[in-house]
Amino acid sequence: MEKIQTNIAGVFILEPKVFGDERGYFFESFSEGWFRENVRQTRFVQDNESKSRRGVLRGLHFQKPPFAQSKLVRVVKGEVLDVALDIRKGSPTFGQHASALLTAENKRQFFVPRGFAHGFVVLSEEAVFQYKCDNYYAPQSEGGIAFNDPALKIDWQIDASEIILSEKDQRNPFLNDSAFFFDYSQNLYI
Repeated sequence: MEKIQTNIAGVFILEPKVFGDERGYFFESFSEGWFRENVRQTRFVQDNESKSRRGVLRGLHFQKPPFAQSKLVRVVKGEVLDVALDIRKGSPTFGQHASALLTAENKRQFFVPRGFAHGFVVLSEEAVFQYKCDNYYAPQSEGGIAFNDPALKIDWQIDASEIILSEKDQRNPFLNDSAFFFDYSQNLYI
């Protein structure tokens, strides 16, 4: 596995070593020891999967403490643009985002730490998206930031007329109007 640093410290793209021959391919998608040594001491407790059609945008989501989550995400079918937005007040990269093109072909994964809002948009006709979380889903702790906040300058790589949002995501506030931010000075991993 290769760890690729993005433009934001702690947000990584992980690229597996894929072994292929005429039978197909094999790769190790997760190793707790390697992850602990190279990325972060994290214990994943929940795996999720979603299937979406072209234009579906899920995000930008987060969970407030004590239910904050880190996520390790990947695509097993199709192609998505995945985005991590820093919402840690006091962070040198507050309001900035990192992104990764995740496809079934490139088999890359994206690590989104606690303190970030996360979202993705489907660029292929269909996508199957999997993610590991280091904390359980807690609906009472949900939060979101509007994907189309002009201050964020996120290029979703798809025409805005194609974007399909849930009712909940249509109500997400712009970053400057959000009532919640993580505190950068707090260690979110204790």
